[in-house]
Amino acid sequence: MIEKREFYINGEWVAPDTPNDCAVINPSNEEPCAVISLGGQADTDKAVAAAKAAFPAWAATPPAERKALVAKILDQYHLRKEEMAQAISMEMGAPIDMSRDDQAECIPWHLGNFLKAFDEVEWIRPLRDSVTDTQIALEPIGVVGLITPWNWPMNQVTLKVIPALLAGCTIVLKPSEESPLSSMLFAEFIHDAGIPAGVFNLVNGDGMGVGTQLSAHEDVEMISFTGSTRAGRAISKTAAETMKRVTLELGGKGANLIFADADEKAVVRGVRHCFNNSGQSCNAPTRMLVERSIYDQAIEIAKETAEKTKVAPADQSGRHIGPVVNKRQWDQIQGYIQKGIDEGARLVAGGLGLPEGMNKGFYVRPTVFADVKPGMTIEKEEIFGPVLSIIPFDTEEEAIAIANDTPYGLTNYVQSTSTERRRRLSRVLRSGMVEMNGRSRAAGAPFGGVKASGRAREGGVWGIEEFLESKTIAGWDE
Repeated sequence: MIEKREFYINGEWVAPDTPNDCAVINPSNEEPCAVISLGGQADTDKAVAAAKAAFPAWAATPPAERKALVAKILDQYHLRKEEMAQAISMEMGAPIDMSRDDQAECIPWHLGNFLKAFDEVEWIRPLRDSVTDTQIALEPIGVVGLITPWNWPMNQVTLKVIPALLAGCTIVLKPSEESPLSSMLFAEFIHDAGIPAGVFNLVNGDGMGVGTQLSAHEDVEMISFTGSTRAGRAISKTAAETMKRVTLELGGKGANLIFADADEKAVVRGVRHCFNNSGQSCNAPTRMLVERSIYDQAIEIAKETAEKTKVAPADQSGRHIGPVVNKRQWDQIQGYIQKGIDEGARLVAGGLGLPEGMNKGFYVRPTVFADVKPGMTIEKEEIFGPVLSIIPFDTEEEAIAIANDTPYGLTNYVQSTSTERRRRLSRVLRSGMVEMNGRSRAAGAPFGGVKASGRAREGGVWGIEEFLESKTIAGWDE
Protein backbone atom coordinates (compact mmCIF):
# COMPACT_ATOMS: atom_id res chain seq x y z
CA MET A 1 0.00 0.00 0.00
CA ILE A 2 1.38 3.41 -1.03
CA GLU A 3 1.03 6.06 1.69
CA LYS A 4 0.99 9.65 0.42
CA ARG A 5 -0.73 11.67 3.11
CA GLU A 6 1.40 14.82 2.88
CA PHE A 7 0.81 18.00 0.87
CA TYR A 8 3.43 20.04 -0.99
CA ILE A 9 3.36 23.53 0.50
CA ASN A 10 6.04 26.22 0.38
CA GLY A 11 8.67 23.88 -1.04
CA GLU A 12 8.16 21.08 1.50
CA TRP A 13 6.05 17.98 2.03
CA VAL A 14 3.99 18.72 5.12
CA ALA A 15 1.46 16.74 7.16
CA PRO A 16 -2.20 17.75 6.94
CA ASP A 17 -3.48 19.98 9.71
CA THR A 18 -6.11 17.34 10.50
CA PRO A 19 -5.65 13.82 9.11
CA ASN A 20 -8.48 12.71 6.84
CA ASP A 21 -7.55 9.47 5.09
CA CYS A 22 -8.90 8.68 1.65
CA ALA A 23 -8.25 5.43 -0.19
CA VAL A 24 -7.25 5.52 -3.84
CA ILE A 25 -8.93 2.57 -5.56
CA ASN A 26 -7.34 0.68 -8.45
CA PRO A 27 -10.29 0.40 -10.88
CA SER A 28 -8.85 -2.71 -12.51
CA ASN A 29 -9.34 -4.83 -9.37
CA GLU A 30 -11.43 -2.61 -7.04
CA GLU A 31 -8.72 -2.78 -4.37
CA PRO A 32 -7.05 0.13 -2.55
CA CYS A 33 -3.66 0.94 -4.07
CA ALA A 34 -2.80 4.02 -2.01
CA VAL A 35 -3.98 6.23 0.80
CA ILE A 36 -3.88 10.03 0.74
CA SER A 37 -5.28 12.66 3.07
CA LEU A 38 -7.98 15.12 2.11
CA GLY A 39 -7.15 18.68 3.06
CA GLY A 40 -9.19 21.10 5.09
CA GLN A 41 -9.51 24.86 5.35
CA ALA A 42 -6.27 25.22 7.33
CA ASP A 43 -4.30 23.36 4.66
CA THR A 44 -5.84 25.44 1.88
CA ASP A 45 -5.11 28.66 3.77
CA LYS A 46 -1.51 27.62 4.34
CA ALA A 47 -0.98 26.83 0.65
CA VAL A 48 -2.61 30.07 -0.51
CA ALA A 49 -0.52 32.07 1.97
CA ALA A 50 2.66 30.46 0.63
CA ALA A 51 1.65 31.24 -2.94
CA LYS A 52 0.75 34.82 -2.04
CA ALA A 53 4.09 35.37 -0.33
CA ALA A 54 6.00 33.93 -3.28
CA PHE A 55 4.13 35.90 -5.93
CA PRO A 56 6.00 39.24 -5.95
CA ALA A 57 9.42 37.67 -6.49
CA TRP A 58 8.20 35.12 -9.05
CA ALA A 59 6.25 37.74 -11.01
CA ALA A 60 9.35 39.94 -11.08
CA THR A 61 11.59 37.12 -12.31
CA PRO A 62 12.71 37.91 -15.89
CA PRO A 63 10.72 35.86 -18.40
CA ALA A 64 13.84 34.16 -19.73
CA GLU A 65 14.70 32.91 -16.23
CA ARG A 66 11.18 31.59 -15.68
CA LYS A 67 11.37 29.77 -18.99
CA ALA A 68 14.72 28.18 -18.11
CA LEU A 69 13.40 26.93 -14.78
CA VAL A 70 10.20 25.55 -16.29
CA ALA A 71 12.22 23.75 -18.97
CA LYS A 72 13.96 21.78 -16.20
CA ILE A 73 10.61 20.15 -15.34
CA LEU A 74 10.86 18.37 -18.68
CA ASP A 75 14.27 17.00 -17.70
CA GLN A 76 12.75 15.53 -14.53
CA TYR A 77 9.98 13.88 -16.51
CA HIS A 78 12.42 12.13 -18.82
CA LEU A 79 14.27 10.77 -15.79
CA ARG A 80 11.10 9.28 -14.29
CA LYS A 81 8.58 8.87 -17.09
CA GLU A 82 7.98 5.17 -16.43
CA GLU A 83 7.01 6.02 -12.84
CA MET A 84 4.51 8.52 -14.21
CA ALA A 85 3.01 6.03 -16.66
CA GLN A 86 2.66 3.39 -13.94
CA ALA A 87 1.03 5.84 -11.53
CA ILE A 88 -1.60 6.97 -14.06
CA SER A 89 -2.38 3.42 -15.14
CA MET A 90 -2.86 2.24 -11.57
CA GLU A 91 -4.90 5.15 -10.26
CA MET A 92 -7.38 5.70 -13.10
CA GLY A 93 -7.20 2.58 -15.24
CA ALA A 94 -5.56 3.66 -18.49
CA PRO A 95 -3.98 0.60 -20.17
CA ILE A 96 -0.24 0.72 -19.51
CA ASP A 97 0.74 1.09 -23.17
CA MET A 98 -1.70 3.95 -23.58
CA SER A 99 -0.46 5.45 -20.34
CA ARG A 100 3.12 5.39 -21.64
CA ASP A 101 2.35 6.58 -25.16
CA ASP A 102 -0.49 9.07 -24.59
CA GLN A 103 -1.34 9.86 -20.98
CA ALA A 104 2.14 10.47 -19.56
CA GLU A 105 3.44 11.86 -22.86
CA CYS A 106 1.07 14.81 -22.48
CA ILE A 107 3.78 16.35 -20.30
CA PRO A 108 6.54 16.70 -22.93
CA TRP A 109 4.03 17.49 -25.68
CA HIS A 110 2.32 20.40 -23.92
CA LEU A 111 5.39 21.61 -22.06
CA GLY A 112 7.43 21.77 -25.28
CA ASN A 113 4.62 23.59 -27.08
CA PHE A 114 4.29 26.14 -24.27
CA LEU A 115 8.03 26.84 -24.30
CA LYS A 116 7.77 27.65 -28.01
CA ALA A 117 4.63 29.76 -27.57
CA PHE A 118 6.25 31.65 -24.71
CA ASP A 119 8.63 33.33 -27.14
CA GLU A 120 5.63 34.84 -28.95
CA VAL A 121 4.31 36.68 -25.90
CA GLU A 122 4.78 40.47 -26.11
CA TRP A 123 5.09 41.54 -22.49
CA ILE A 124 4.89 45.21 -23.35
CA ARG A 125 4.12 46.79 -26.69
CA PRO A 126 2.81 50.05 -28.11
CA LEU A 127 -0.91 50.34 -28.71
CA ARG A 128 -0.08 50.72 -32.41
CA ASP A 129 3.13 51.33 -34.31
CA SER A 130 2.06 54.97 -34.65
CA VAL A 131 0.99 55.33 -30.99
CA THR A 132 3.95 54.64 -28.73
CA ASP A 133 2.88 56.97 -25.91
CA THR A 134 0.31 54.37 -24.84
CA GLN A 135 1.72 50.95 -24.02
CA ILE A 136 -0.05 47.68 -23.34
CA ALA A 137 1.64 45.53 -20.69
CA LEU A 138 0.85 41.91 -19.88
CA GLU A 139 1.21 40.99 -16.21
CA PRO A 140 0.52 37.81 -14.18
CA ILE A 141 -2.88 37.77 -12.55
CA GLY A 142 -1.62 36.55 -9.14
CA VAL A 143 -2.34 33.44 -7.08
CA VAL A 144 -4.28 30.90 -9.14
CA GLY A 145 -6.22 27.86 -7.99
CA LEU A 146 -6.05 24.96 -10.42
CA ILE A 147 -8.60 22.13 -10.13
CA THR A 148 -7.94 19.16 -12.38
CA PRO A 149 -9.83 15.93 -13.28
CA TRP A 150 -8.99 12.25 -13.12
CA ASN A 151 -9.57 11.19 -16.73
CA TRP A 152 -6.48 12.79 -18.34
CA PRO A 153 -4.60 13.83 -15.19
CA MET A 154 -1.29 14.97 -16.67
CA ASN A 155 -2.90 16.47 -19.75
CA GLN A 156 -4.86 18.89 -17.60
CA VAL A 157 -2.17 19.48 -14.98
CA THR A 158 0.33 20.38 -17.69
CA LEU A 159 -2.17 22.57 -19.58
CA LYS A 160 -2.71 24.61 -16.42
CA VAL A 161 0.46 24.53 -14.32
CA ILE A 162 2.98 25.20 -17.09
CA PRO A 163 1.34 28.31 -18.60
CA ALA A 164 0.60 29.67 -15.12
CA LEU A 165 4.27 29.30 -14.16
CA LEU A 166 5.46 30.85 -17.41
CA ALA A 167 3.04 33.75 -16.97
CA GLY A 168 4.53 34.51 -13.55
CA CYS A 169 1.62 33.31 -11.43
CA THR A 170 1.90 31.27 -8.24
CA ILE A 171 -0.21 28.18 -7.85
CA VAL A 172 -2.28 25.99 -5.59
CA LEU A 173 -3.16 22.76 -7.38
CA LYS A 174 -6.00 20.50 -6.26
CA PRO A 175 -5.85 17.34 -8.36
CA SER A 176 -8.70 14.86 -8.40
CA GLU A 177 -8.77 12.66 -5.32
CA GLU A 178 -9.42 9.77 -7.74
CA SER A 179 -6.03 10.20 -9.45
CA PRO A 180 -3.72 12.08 -7.07
CA LEU A 181 -0.55 9.97 -7.37
CA SER A 182 0.49 11.32 -10.77
CA SER A 183 0.09 14.91 -9.58
CA MET A 184 2.14 14.24 -6.44
CA LEU A 185 4.88 12.82 -8.66
CA PHE A 186 4.59 15.93 -10.83
CA ALA A 187 5.12 18.02 -7.68
CA GLU A 188 8.38 16.16 -7.17
CA PHE A 189 9.39 17.10 -10.73
CA ILE A 190 8.70 20.75 -9.88
CA HIS A 191 10.70 20.56 -6.67
CA ASP A 192 13.68 18.84 -8.26
CA ALA A 193 13.62 21.30 -11.16
CA GLY A 194 14.34 24.09 -8.69
CA ILE A 195 11.10 26.06 -8.87
CA PRO A 196 11.28 28.42 -5.86
CA ALA A 197 9.43 27.55 -2.67
CA GLY A 198 5.82 28.74 -2.59
CA VAL A 199 5.50 29.18 -6.34
CA PHE A 200 3.80 25.79 -6.72
CA ASN A 201 1.74 24.15 -3.99
CA LEU A 202 -0.42 21.02 -3.95
CA VAL A 203 -3.25 20.17 -1.57
CA ASN A 204 -5.29 17.02 -2.09
CA GLY A 205 -8.98 17.21 -1.44
CA ASP A 206 -12.45 16.82 -2.87
CA GLY A 207 -14.58 19.34 -4.69
CA MET A 208 -16.80 20.21 -1.76
CA GLY A 209 -13.75 20.75 0.44
CA VAL A 210 -10.55 22.15 -1.02
CA GLY A 211 -12.19 22.88 -4.38
CA THR A 212 -14.81 25.12 -2.79
CA GLN A 213 -12.25 26.67 -0.43
CA LEU A 214 -10.04 27.72 -3.34
CA SER A 215 -13.02 29.04 -5.29
CA ALA A 216 -14.11 31.18 -2.35
CA HIS A 217 -10.68 32.31 -1.14
CA GLU A 218 -10.22 36.07 -1.25
CA ASP A 219 -6.47 35.76 -1.95
CA VAL A 220 -6.97 33.56 -5.02
CA GLU A 221 -7.29 35.77 -8.10
CA MET A 222 -8.28 33.06 -10.58
CA ILE A 223 -9.71 29.56 -10.75
CA SER A 224 -9.00 27.29 -13.70
CA PHE A 225 -11.22 24.21 -13.58
CA THR A 226 -11.65 21.14 -15.75
CA GLY A 227 -14.49 18.78 -14.95
CA SER A 228 -18.24 18.42 -15.14
CA THR A 229 -20.57 21.19 -16.23
CA ARG A 230 -22.47 20.81 -12.96
CA ALA A 231 -19.32 21.45 -10.92
CA GLY A 232 -18.34 24.30 -13.23
CA ARG A 233 -21.59 26.09 -12.49
CA ALA A 234 -21.07 25.69 -8.73
CA ILE A 235 -17.50 27.00 -8.94
CA SER A 236 -18.63 30.02 -10.97
CA LYS A 237 -21.25 30.92 -8.38
CA THR A 238 -18.83 30.57 -5.47
CA ALA A 239 -16.06 32.50 -7.23
CA ALA A 240 -18.39 35.37 -8.12
CA GLU A 241 -18.38 36.54 -4.50
CA THR A 242 -14.71 37.51 -4.76
CA MET A 243 -14.85 38.66 -8.40
CA LYS A 244 -12.10 36.28 -9.49
CA ARG A 245 -11.45 35.21 -13.03
CA VAL A 246 -12.86 31.75 -13.81
CA THR A 247 -11.91 29.64 -16.79
CA LEU A 248 -13.80 26.41 -17.37
CA GLU A 249 -13.15 23.38 -19.54
CA LEU A 250 -16.23 21.22 -19.12
CA GLY A 251 -18.20 18.40 -20.71
CA GLY A 252 -19.05 17.58 -24.29
CA LYS A 253 -21.35 15.61 -26.54
CA GLY A 254 -19.44 15.69 -29.81
CA ALA A 255 -21.18 14.96 -33.10
CA ASN A 256 -19.30 13.07 -35.81
CA LEU A 257 -20.92 13.83 -39.19
CA ILE A 258 -20.17 11.03 -41.68
CA PHE A 259 -21.22 11.68 -45.27
CA ALA A 260 -21.59 9.12 -48.04
CA ASP A 261 -18.37 10.32 -49.66
CA ALA A 262 -16.30 9.82 -46.50
CA ASP A 263 -13.23 7.61 -46.68
CA GLU A 264 -13.67 3.91 -45.96
CA LYS A 265 -12.06 4.11 -42.52
CA ALA A 266 -14.26 6.94 -41.22
CA VAL A 267 -16.64 4.76 -39.20
CA VAL A 268 -13.92 2.59 -37.67
CA ARG A 269 -11.96 5.71 -36.78
CA GLY A 270 -15.01 7.26 -35.16
CA VAL A 271 -15.85 4.20 -33.06
CA ARG A 272 -12.29 3.82 -31.84
CA HIS A 273 -12.11 7.51 -30.97
CA CYS A 274 -15.35 7.22 -28.99
CA PHE A 275 -14.03 4.22 -27.03
CA ASN A 276 -10.54 5.63 -26.44
CA ASN A 277 -9.68 6.01 -22.74
CA SER A 278 -12.77 3.85 -22.06
CA GLY A 279 -14.91 6.71 -23.37
CA GLN A 280 -13.73 9.02 -20.58
CA SER A 281 -12.84 12.04 -22.69
CA CYS A 282 -14.87 15.24 -22.88
CA ASN A 283 -14.12 15.59 -26.61
CA ALA A 284 -15.18 12.04 -27.53
CA PRO A 285 -17.32 11.79 -30.71
CA THR A 286 -20.19 10.01 -28.96
CA ARG A 287 -22.91 10.91 -31.49
CA MET A 288 -22.26 9.41 -34.91
CA LEU A 289 -24.51 11.09 -37.51
CA VAL A 290 -24.53 9.05 -40.72
CA GLU A 291 -25.94 9.92 -44.14
CA ARG A 292 -28.90 7.65 -44.86
CA SER A 293 -27.46 5.98 -47.96
CA ILE A 294 -24.59 4.43 -45.95
CA TYR A 295 -26.41 4.12 -42.63
CA ASP A 296 -26.93 0.34 -42.58
CA GLN A 297 -23.35 -0.25 -43.67
CA ALA A 298 -22.05 2.07 -40.96
CA ILE A 299 -24.02 0.20 -38.29
CA GLU A 300 -22.46 -3.10 -39.32
CA ILE A 301 -18.97 -1.61 -39.31
CA ALA A 302 -19.55 -0.03 -35.89
CA LYS A 303 -20.93 -3.31 -34.53
CA GLU A 304 -17.93 -5.24 -35.80
CA THR A 305 -15.48 -2.65 -34.45
CA ALA A 306 -17.11 -2.69 -31.01
CA GLU A 307 -17.06 -6.47 -30.86
CA LYS A 308 -13.36 -6.47 -31.75
CA THR A 309 -12.57 -3.93 -29.01
CA LYS A 310 -10.90 -5.84 -26.20
CA VAL A 311 -11.37 -4.99 -22.54
CA ALA A 312 -8.59 -5.93 -20.11
CA PRO A 313 -6.85 -4.84 -16.89
CA ALA A 314 -4.78 -1.69 -17.07
CA ASP A 315 -1.50 -3.40 -16.24
CA GLN A 316 -1.69 -5.66 -19.31
CA SER A 317 0.18 -4.63 -22.45
CA GLY A 318 -1.61 -4.61 -25.77
CA ARG A 319 -4.34 -2.75 -27.60
CA HIS A 320 -7.41 -2.73 -25.41
CA ILE A 321 -9.49 -0.45 -23.21
CA GLY A 322 -9.34 -0.60 -19.44
CA PRO A 323 -11.92 -0.04 -16.72
CA VAL A 324 -13.75 3.18 -16.00
CA VAL A 325 -12.55 5.05 -12.95
CA ASN A 326 -14.87 3.93 -10.14
CA LYS A 327 -18.08 2.20 -9.09
CA ARG A 328 -20.13 5.40 -9.22
CA GLN A 329 -19.06 5.97 -12.81
CA TRP A 330 -19.75 2.33 -13.72
CA ASP A 331 -23.23 2.49 -12.21
CA GLN A 332 -23.99 5.72 -14.04
CA ILE A 333 -22.96 4.25 -17.40
CA GLN A 334 -25.10 1.15 -16.76
CA GLY A 335 -28.01 3.47 -16.07
CA TYR A 336 -27.52 5.22 -19.40
CA ILE A 337 -27.36 1.91 -21.27
CA GLN A 338 -30.61 0.82 -19.62
CA LYS A 339 -32.14 4.19 -20.49
CA GLY A 340 -31.18 3.72 -24.15
CA ILE A 341 -32.90 0.34 -24.20
CA ASP A 342 -35.98 1.64 -22.39
CA GLU A 343 -36.37 4.62 -24.73
CA GLY A 344 -36.32 2.44 -27.84
CA ALA A 345 -32.80 2.73 -29.25
CA ARG A 346 -31.57 -0.45 -30.98
CA LEU A 347 -28.73 -2.12 -29.10
CA VAL A 348 -26.37 -3.61 -31.71
CA ALA A 349 -23.26 -4.27 -29.60
CA GLY A 350 -22.33 -4.48 -25.94
CA GLY A 351 -24.95 -3.75 -23.34
CA LEU A 352 -25.43 -4.15 -19.63
CA GLY A 353 -23.11 -5.81 -17.16
CA LEU A 354 -19.45 -6.75 -17.11
CA PRO A 355 -17.68 -8.06 -20.21
CA GLU A 356 -17.65 -11.81 -20.60
CA GLY A 357 -15.19 -13.57 -18.29
CA MET A 358 -14.88 -10.67 -15.85
CA ASN A 359 -16.30 -10.59 -12.34
CA LYS A 360 -14.26 -7.81 -10.75
CA GLY A 361 -13.17 -4.35 -11.81
CA PHE A 362 -15.14 -1.44 -13.25
CA TYR A 363 -15.24 -2.71 -16.84
CA VAL A 364 -17.89 -1.64 -19.34
CA ARG A 365 -18.83 -3.54 -22.47
CA PRO A 366 -18.10 -1.44 -25.60
CA THR A 367 -21.64 -0.49 -26.56
CA VAL A 368 -23.28 0.73 -29.77
CA PHE A 369 -26.85 1.93 -30.16
CA ALA A 370 -28.45 2.47 -33.57
CA ASP A 371 -31.72 4.21 -34.51
CA VAL A 372 -31.11 6.78 -31.80
CA LYS A 373 -33.54 9.68 -32.09
CA PRO A 374 -32.72 13.30 -31.24
CA GLY A 375 -33.93 13.99 -27.73
CA MET A 376 -33.27 10.52 -26.33
CA THR A 377 -31.33 10.62 -23.05
CA ILE A 378 -28.29 8.87 -24.54
CA GLU A 379 -28.24 11.43 -27.36
CA LYS A 380 -28.51 14.48 -25.10
CA GLU A 381 -26.48 13.71 -21.98
CA GLU A 382 -22.76 13.10 -21.54
CA ILE A 383 -22.29 9.43 -20.63
CA PHE A 384 -18.49 9.42 -20.15
CA GLY A 385 -18.11 5.77 -21.05
CA PRO A 386 -17.64 3.57 -24.15
CA VAL A 387 -21.17 4.09 -25.48
CA LEU A 388 -21.83 5.26 -29.06
CA SER A 389 -25.14 6.55 -30.43
CA ILE A 390 -25.72 6.31 -34.21
CA ILE A 391 -28.27 8.64 -35.81
CA PRO A 392 -29.29 8.80 -39.51
CA PHE A 393 -29.69 12.02 -41.48
CA ASP A 394 -30.91 12.80 -44.99
CA THR A 395 -29.59 16.29 -45.70
CA GLU A 396 -26.65 18.44 -44.67
CA GLU A 397 -29.06 20.90 -43.07
CA GLU A 398 -30.59 18.15 -40.94
CA ALA A 399 -27.16 16.97 -39.81
CA ILE A 400 -26.20 20.49 -38.77
CA ALA A 401 -29.44 20.95 -36.84
CA ILE A 402 -28.98 17.68 -34.92
CA ALA A 403 -25.31 18.38 -34.21
CA ASN A 404 -26.01 21.86 -32.85
CA ASP A 405 -29.07 20.86 -30.82
CA THR A 406 -27.13 20.28 -27.61
CA PRO A 407 -26.20 22.38 -24.58
CA TYR A 408 -22.58 21.37 -25.19
CA GLY A 409 -20.11 22.72 -27.72
CA LEU A 410 -16.62 21.30 -27.34
CA THR A 411 -15.56 19.32 -30.43
CA ASN A 412 -17.44 18.32 -33.55
CA TYR A 413 -16.15 16.13 -36.36
CA VAL A 414 -16.73 16.01 -40.12
CA GLN A 415 -15.91 13.12 -42.47
CA SER A 416 -16.18 13.96 -46.18
CA THR A 417 -13.87 14.05 -49.19
CA SER A 418 -15.45 17.34 -50.30
CA THR A 419 -13.20 20.19 -49.24
CA GLU A 420 -15.96 22.72 -49.90
CA ARG A 421 -18.42 20.84 -47.69
CA ARG A 422 -15.93 20.38 -44.85
CA ARG A 423 -15.03 24.06 -44.81
CA ARG A 424 -18.67 25.08 -44.99
CA LEU A 425 -19.64 22.82 -42.09
CA SER A 426 -16.66 23.87 -39.98
CA ARG A 427 -18.04 27.41 -39.88
CA VAL A 428 -21.61 26.56 -38.87
CA LEU A 429 -21.06 23.83 -36.27
CA ARG A 430 -21.38 25.40 -32.81
CA SER A 431 -18.27 24.23 -31.02
CA GLY A 432 -14.89 25.51 -29.94
CA MET A 433 -13.14 22.94 -32.15
CA VAL A 434 -13.89 21.09 -35.38
CA GLU A 435 -11.71 18.18 -36.56
CA MET A 436 -12.10 16.79 -40.05
CA ASN A 437 -11.15 13.49 -41.69
CA GLY A 438 -9.21 12.31 -38.66
CA ARG A 439 -6.86 15.28 -38.54
CA SER A 440 -5.94 16.47 -35.04
CA ARG A 441 -5.22 20.03 -34.00
CA ALA A 442 -1.74 21.32 -34.74
CA ALA A 443 0.72 21.97 -31.92
CA GLY A 444 -0.09 25.23 -30.17
CA ALA A 445 -3.75 25.33 -31.24
CA PRO A 446 -6.12 26.20 -28.36
CA PHE A 447 -8.36 23.55 -26.77
CA GLY A 448 -11.75 24.71 -25.53
CA GLY A 449 -15.44 24.96 -26.20
CA VAL A 450 -18.55 27.12 -26.07
CA LYS A 451 -21.87 26.99 -24.25
CA ALA A 452 -22.05 24.35 -21.47
CA SER A 453 -18.60 23.05 -22.45
CA GLY A 454 -17.05 26.16 -20.91
CA ARG A 455 -15.03 28.81 -22.67
CA ALA A 456 -11.46 28.12 -21.63
CA ARG A 457 -8.76 28.22 -24.29
CA GLU A 458 -5.92 25.96 -23.19
CA GLY A 459 -2.69 25.51 -25.11
CA GLY A 460 -0.29 27.73 -27.04
CA VAL A 461 -0.21 31.50 -26.64
CA TRP A 462 -3.93 31.47 -25.72
CA GLY A 463 -3.20 29.20 -22.76
CA ILE A 464 -0.51 31.53 -21.41
CA GLU A 465 -2.61 34.66 -21.92
CA GLU A 466 -5.42 33.19 -19.79
CA PHE A 467 -3.14 33.76 -16.78
CA LEU A 468 -2.22 37.34 -17.74
CA GLU A 469 -3.88 40.71 -17.20
CA SER A 470 -3.56 43.52 -19.73
CA LYS A 471 -2.59 46.94 -18.36
CA THR A 472 -2.87 50.18 -20.33
CA ILE A 473 -0.09 52.67 -19.60
CA ALA A 474 -0.45 56.25 -20.92
CA GLY A 475 2.27 58.89 -21.03
CA TRP A 476 5.03 56.41 -21.86
CA ASP A 477 6.99 58.88 -24.01
CA GLU A 478 6.82 61.83 -21.63
